[in-house]
Amino acid sequence: MSNSADSTSTGSRRFRPVRLLTAGVFALAGLIFWMSFNTAQGTDLRTDDSMLRLSDLIQERSHKNAALDESAAGVRAEVDALARRDNGNTKEEDRHIAGLEKSAGTKPLTGSGLSVTLTDAPQGATARIPGVPEPQPNDLVIHQQDLQAVVNALWRGGAKGIRIMDQRLISTSAVRCVGNTLILQGRVYSPPYKVTAVGDRTALRKALDSTTAIQNYKQYVNAYGLGWKVDQHDAVTLPGYSGTVDLHYAKPAS
Repeated sequence: MSNSADSTSTGSRRFRPVRLLTAGVFALAGLIFWMSFNTAQGTDLRTDDSMLRLSDLIQERSHKNAALDESAAGVRAEVDALARRDNGNTKEEDRHIAGLEKSAGTKPLTGSGLSVTLTDAPQGATARIPGVPEPQPNDLVIHQQDLQAVVNALWRGGAKGIRIMDQRLISTSAVRCVGNTLILQGRVYSPPYKVTAVGDRTALRKALDSTTAIQNYKQYVNAYGLGWKVDQHDAVTLPGYSGTVDLHYAKPAS
């Protein structure tokens, strides 16, 4: 009898810690659930507030840069007008300076030309051609190389001037994309992207059609529905570049 009692007593002691541990696990799980519920009330846990704030900051800075560009353009026009009043130059020298300004892209340019519009594929786009694999996310958006291919083709086709969206390109302009967002001369743009060129329309169109990178892009247009549209213009005016023409470069830390 004593052995049986000892065995029962030992068994009770062995099970007691397990029961306590189980109760503790359930209590901890309940605490975590309650804290998660309390934190999530009225909050979208899928939303990254820091990314939203960063996006808002980028858009705000882009708008400020646009306003500064307009202000700089106004000041530059006043300076140019004052300089032309009595600069001591001959008419030939003034014509030469005007030609340089036109070549530099700081003056408006009017003439015949064409525009190219590139657009992301529609939401939920799938393969449109039998045998073509279903698209990956990168197959459905405009990339930096697509815009660069259009700009380079237009220059090669003899464009006298090019504008992307509402900005004139100059020799130091860089076409850069982060994801499918264009960053051009301190300002941010989203698709659709419109590239406008002044020049001989036949030569410009021929340069676009003969560019290998654009031919490759058109395959994605046919396969997945990316946008590609070319419009011809009898007369189009490109604005003069209004930003700074100063070169900026990195310097070693002293």
